[in-house]
Amino acid sequence: MARGMKRDADPVDGLLLLNKPSGMTSNRALQLVRRLLNARKAGHTGSLDPAATGMLPLCFGEATKVCAYLLDADKRYRVTAKLGSATDTGDGDGHQTESKTVPALSANEWHDVLQGFCGESTQIPPMYSALKKDGKRLYELARKGEVVEREPRAIRIDAIRLLEQAGDRLVFRVTCSKGTYIRVLVEDIAHRVGTVAHTAQLHRESVGDFECENMLDMAAVEALAEQGLAPLRARLLPADVALTDMPGISIDVEDAERFCGGQTVAVDVEEEEGLARVYEADKRFLGVGELSGEGMLAPRRVFLTQEETP
Repeated sequence: MARGMKRDADPVDGLLLLNKPSGMTSNRALQLVRRLLNARKAGHTGSLDPAATGMLPLCFGEATKVCAYLLDADKRYRVTAKLGSATDTGDGDGHQTESKTVPALSANEWHDVLQGFCGESTQIPPMYSALKKDGKRLYELARKGEVVEREPRAIRIDAIRLLEQAGDRLVFRVTCSKGTYIRVLVEDIAHRVGTVAHTAQLHRESVGDFECENMLDMAAVEALAEQGLAPLRARLLPADVALTDMPGISIDVEDAERFCGGQTVAVDVEEEEGLARVYEADKRFLGVGELSGEGMLAPRRVFLTQEETP
């Protein structure tokens, strides 16, 4: 290829679990990896704040169809809070707005405080967030000094465990539902004990069934890319690994053709309802179907292989 000529992007399919570096937006990280893979289509699931690090599932090609399912997945974070200091953004990038004395609590007392946040509750999203109000991002309004009313959102904390507490430093691990703002959780924990706080460090350890040992940091991604496209593409995960919480259903070749054509097919699974992973003869992944409870399987998301992709 002559110098200066732009290479056409390829129909690359699969997922890559990136350990997003601090100081980079989720979209910037996506575009960098997309360029290194020379992938035609890409998307990410569950943005991380620029200052945050950790797991950012990047989806390419047909795997972008699992983005919606991963957005609903539970997340696990390691959180470091700075007690006694509040900021306008809720993290270390903002300006301090308030300071308060930090109460001298024992580890057992902090444990009890944290356990009080387990279960279902509601949370008011922060002004510095990507949510929209009348077509504008809340953080855009916040930067202008505007504060608007936000509706409380239902969240769920499944587990929260104290890891360290010393002086104004509080470290804990939390497993939570989608839509949980850790910055708000940190502020609420501080308010519970009569002080203020902001999130000093935030690291996402897992998304759904994806664990941290499968992540690649940006330096590793770049090192693989220097060896050529093949080594980096070999690290991509198949799309169906993001759907392991769904049962797997196998259908024969004829039904597979009907399913991929948008038709409902009969299966030997009665009384079961809900979404399922669908395979042709226990091998090729076809997509996501919905079981009716009466032995019928309707296509909801059909996945095409590279050979089938137009």
